[in-house]
Amino acid sequence: MPKMKSKRALMKRIKVTGSGQIKRKHAYKGHLAPNKTHKQKRQLRKAGLVDKTDYKRIRLVISK
Repeated sequence: MPKMKSKRALMKRIKVTGSGQIKRKHAYKGHLAPNKTHKQKRQLRKAGLVDKTDYKRIRLVISK
């Protein structure tokens, strides 16, 4: 059986930090911006971290 390939679509959307955490972008910023508050849009600009409940599942997909 050949090796599994890592999911390239996911690889383009995340970065692994030096300590091993996974950085991601926030959702809900793409459109309908006038309905959102300035605070909401400002906070969505910053990168977020993947939750520990999803961490194991994502590591499996990117480490093939």
